[in-house]
Amino acid sequence: MDKFNRDLLVLFKEKSTPQTIEHELELLHELLFYVEKMDNLVPVYEVINVNKYKITSDQKVVRETLSNKILRPFVFLNNMN
Repeated sequence: MDKFNRDLLVLFKEKSTPQTIEHELELLHELLFYVEKMDNLVPVYEVINVNKYKITSDQKVVRETLSNKILRPFVFLNNMN
């Protein structure tokens, strides 16, 4: 896996060594890499389109909306968790 350049704030209860911190960040990165895949995101989101007064969980529509860089006005992604 390639390392991503992301901003993370990680808090530890006790003092940690740099090796421990690096290990924890690697584990966190692996977890996020799996969770952020499109196949894992699509089933847990729904699209709320206020323009059309519609809420849809259709996977095709959700996938299309997630792949857009910029959402249209009044179209929202709602996580169903």
